[in-house]
Amino acid sequence: MIVRPGGPADLDTVIGLFDEAVRWLVSQGRTGQWGGEPFSTSPARVESLRSWSDDLHIAELDGVAVGALAIGPAPEYVPPATGPEVYVTALVGSRRGRGAGRLLLEHARAEAVARNVERLRVDCYAGGGGALVAFYVSAGFTPTDTFTVEGDWPGQVLEMPPRG
Repeated sequence: MIVRPGGPADLDTVIGLFDEAVRWLVSQGRTGQWGGEPFSTSPARVESLRSWSDDLHIAELDGVAVGALAIGPAPEYVPPATGPEVYVTALVGSRRGRGAGRLLLEHARAEAVARNVERLRVDCYAGGGGALVAFYVSAGFTPTDTFTVEGDWPGQVLEMPPRG
């Protein structure tokens, strides 16, 4: 598996990865994170994905995209960083690309080292028994702040020192 730079030409691929993830979550009865509708049916979500293409990274297995990572400014709903950081604004993996998420997080860590920043942060859905939070903890992140979006969507911010 490799990680390559992404860009605007990868938009349909990234939308497909998110649609696949939503289908899988729905099949598991887990609609709390992203709801039950494909990303491709939401103009607002498609536009949001388009905005990530400036710092997009694609994991490929045998030439097929199996994951995507976007780096960008932290969203308004999380507490601001106290210094320079790399912020993971999106991470999605395919069931076909086992390990793509961890590979992309390692790529984000390497980006943080290359940019000489003190922290790598990410936020995620904290509901559903905390499985996603546990994934990030297992990847080396430490939970910091919690937040709620739109009154009922529980979130967790996590961070790690890139050189840690």
